[in-house]
Amino acid sequence: MHMKSRDLLLGVLVTVIWGSNFSVIEVGLRDLDPLLLTALRFSFSAIPLVFFLRWPDGVHLASVAGYGVIFGVGLWWVVNIALSRGLSPGLSSLLLQFSAFFTILLSSLFFQERINRFQGAGMTLSVAGLIAIIHLTHGSASASGVALVLFAAVAWSVCNLIVKTSRPANMMAFVAWSSAFAAPALFALTYLSKGSAPFRQLTQHVTGAAVFSVLFQAYITTVFGYMVWNTLMKKYPAATVAPLSLLVPISGVITSYLVFDEHLSAGMWIAMFVVVCGIALFVCSQRLMRTVSAAPEASLPR
Repeated sequence: MHMKSRDLLLGVLVTVIWGSNFSVIEVGLRDLDPLLLTALRFSFSAIPLVFFLRWPDGVHLASVAGYGVIFGVGLWWVVNIALSRGLSPGLSSLLLQFSAFFTILLSSLFFQERINRFQGAGMTLSVAGLIAIIHLTHGSASASGVALVLFAAVAWSVCNLIVKTSRPANMMAFVAWSSAFAAPALFALTYLSKGSAPFRQLTQHVTGAAVFSVLFQAYITTVFGYMVWNTLMKKYPAATVAPLSLLVPISGVITSYLVFDEHLSAGMWIAMFVVVCGIALFVCSQRLMRTVSAAPEASLPR
């Protein structure tokens, strides 16, 4: 299915926001505990919206709660831990985008969504560019940090499948109510992991930068970003939407460079261009398939 221009532009906008979000998280981590930062993010993603939005019609409790816990704990709690252990924002944004391919493969397995040859070529090209970027990135990394973000990428893929299965009509309500399940789990994990210290120290570390970080993550990244993204995942095949997330590392690396002075070499720019080419091939795959299919008919004698 070919993506409409408006949906494509919204998808690109969201990926740019998500790329910058890793640097926003890093700013928040300078003042707040990583576990508590995640819990606060999802608290504000739920409040006050749940007081104004009805429960998403036709969606089971298990889907909303499961999405919320996997999304909040399995994805962003894990990512924040990786960042707190020294993994750079740029590299984190790169590694997390392997979720695009996990999503496509899982959708092919569970929903029999076919992957055409142009999509396969685009995926191969993008993976090659992504691997090159990871190899060329000079940001700090640790084995545990890399493993954590790859685990988070799998969690994101599972969240995408939940959306495709439950197909909520009101996506903002779905995001807000799922956040209401994520927040208590995150607060509980924070307390079990570190006791009451992060909560007692909170008032001492509430800076303007920390407030900005929490609110940006809650309302821009989570509510707006995932409302748009989940709508696209519901509307189009995963193989059409998921590759757009490969723009996130480009935005992430550029933002990390501007904010934290992460170096961008000539090789890095070339690798990012390869990723963009792969995404372009993905986006144009349906049109290319129609062109190829129509070519033999056009060449037949009249």
